[in-house]
Amino acid sequence: MARPRTFDEDRALDAAMHAFWEKGYEATSTQDLCDATGLGRSSIYNAFASKHDLFKRALARYIETMNAAQFAVLEDEGRPGAERIRTLFAMVIGDDPDDRRGCLCINSVVELAGRDPEAAEMLERDTARRLTVMRAALEAGQREGGVTSSRDADSLARFVNAVIAGLRVSGQGGADRATLETIAATAMDALTR
Repeated sequence: MARPRTFDEDRALDAAMHAFWEKGYEATSTQDLCDATGLGRSSIYNAFASKHDLFKRALARYIETMNAAQFAVLEDEGRPGAERIRTLFAMVIGDDPDDRRGCLCINSVVELAGRDPEAAEMLERDTARRLTVMRAALEAGQREGGVTSSRDADSLARFVNAVIAGLRVSGQGGADRATLETIAATAMDALTR
């Protein structure tokens, strides 16, 4: 008879997510995962089957966690569409200018998407959902007059998504808050002027 688990799986998954976020998939060793979660190798493999399975679950958790707050802003019909995008940029810039981890999704696209079909599929679904929500906010902004660009909302959503990726990578590369805020302000100018 198998022994019941004696650890909090959600807590272990969060710890693993942070380990992958910090180092990336390839550079995170099994020992790093043991250190982060406080679990032994056998417990990790019994609970999660493989490093790759644990990574996929950690990436899914990151997507769910990070999207919740961002989507709440983007879907807030009580705010003008342009304001939703401006608030999203502020969220991406964040409160901690010393956090150089970037975004686990963007880091994973760069590291894995070309050679890990399962991760690529997860990331493509996330991008599609994100673009849908952004497009709706931008369409609202166009109807209200706050988003004045003559480009279609689909193109603008892809632009905003690319700016967010650029903000994440720039921040990870050492750009300071003022630089990131200038990038976001320039993007808002492109949308609203």
